[in-house]
Amino acid sequence: MPTDFKRLSTIPANGVLLIDMAKTGMARLALSDDDAKVRRWFADEVTQNLSCDLTVDEMGNMFAKRKGALNSPKPMTAMGSHLDTQPRGGRYDGILGVLAAVEVMRTLKENGYKTQYDVGIVNWTNEEGARFPMSMMSSGVWAGKVPLEKAWNMGDIFDSSVTVKSELERHGYVGPVSCSSTGYPLGAHFELHIEQGPILEENGKKIGVVQGAQAYRWFTFTVKGRDAHTGTTPLKSRSDPLLAASKMIASSNSLAKNLGALASTGVIKIPPSSSTNTIPSDVTFTLDIRHPEDSVVEELQSQVIRSFEEIAKEDGRGVQLSWTLDTDSPAAKFDKECIQAVEDAAKGLFGNDGWLPLTSGAGHDSVYTSKVCPTTMIFVPCKDGVSHHPEEYCSPEDCANGTQALLEAVVSYDKLRASR
Repeated sequence: MPTDFKRLSTIPANGVLLIDMAKTGMARLALSDDDAKVRRWFADEVTQNLSCDLTVDEMGNMFAKRKGALNSPKPMTAMGSHLDTQPRGGRYDGILGVLAAVEVMRTLKENGYKTQYDVGIVNWTNEEGARFPMSMMSSGVWAGKVPLEKAWNMGDIFDSSVTVKSELERHGYVGPVSCSSTGYPLGAHFELHIEQGPILEENGKKIGVVQGAQAYRWFTFTVKGRDAHTGTTPLKSRSDPLLAASKMIASSNSLAKNLGALASTGVIKIPPSSSTNTIPSDVTFTLDIRHPEDSVVEELQSQVIRSFEEIAKEDGRGVQLSWTLDTDSPAAKFDKECIQAVEDAAKGLFGNDGWLPLTSGAGHDSVYTSKVCPTTMIFVPCKDGVSHHPEEYCSPEDCANGTQALLEAVVSYDKLRASR
């Protein structure tokens, strides 16, 4: 059954092409008006054109299901990803996975092929964590790793009076079903995604068969000092939070290097009243630390906190330091049978030399689903490894390759389930 991914690039969602090969960039923050528009497109597409039943849970996760031939009560084999993006994101991260799943479902319907067990699609809410700073938020709630109330009460990064729940309510996406693996269980979860790195492209491979994902944690640090005149306040009398924050960020980078890990700061905020000749009163910054091993992430966190506490005592009168842990995503090991289904599909399509086993450096909804149900991912190359950027790009050929591999892996896994 050959898929036809090219036709998806011509489908408008409320006037916006979902994937437009002639344009770059996408800014569709979770639960924004644009997100609501694409959700309405998805709902119409799966119910009106693909003969699916649609269920929305209390975090706004959207589950589209097509009945299998066995009419079994067992949960569906899902293809899942997300439709929200970074503020200056691309048109493939997450979006490719959902659209490819739509194309797989259309191909199954057009060919009159019925899987044995139910099969379907999940659109997960707020995977990016860009507007509401907790990545993979709703899959985390579904997997029982994030408390529902914590997720609901998470505030917009630029306007804390706007919460996840208030935006879900505004758009009508607080569904009647519990956001949990018992409220809407899944039999398996397959996710197609761009690699977001350069390995496949550099090695000339078509498919990455993903074995798991590295661990990471997100923090928000607040450094409080005292605003003062830069010309009249001696260095020894200062309480300079921006100086301290700068040293902390540099320290985190050095500590991460020593452990072979990663440390990154993506957001720094100072009061809007700050000026060139005034020491700011406070600074807030984020920190993202990553490594394939949970123990290394734990050690790096310990070293970072100790270092930051020492830095807070330095320079003049020192500063006050506080912090929160926003996201804790342990390393994930994916299911061997799901991995084998993808590997077999990759070998059948591109031979023994057309694919690579990979570990994901990024977090994905599949990290959380893997804690509850059999899970794996399929990676396809993206140009220069660029992602979270308007120039993020995956060629039509690679989109089509990934979509075909997804279809064949899901059909193969369905047959395996039925054979037991």
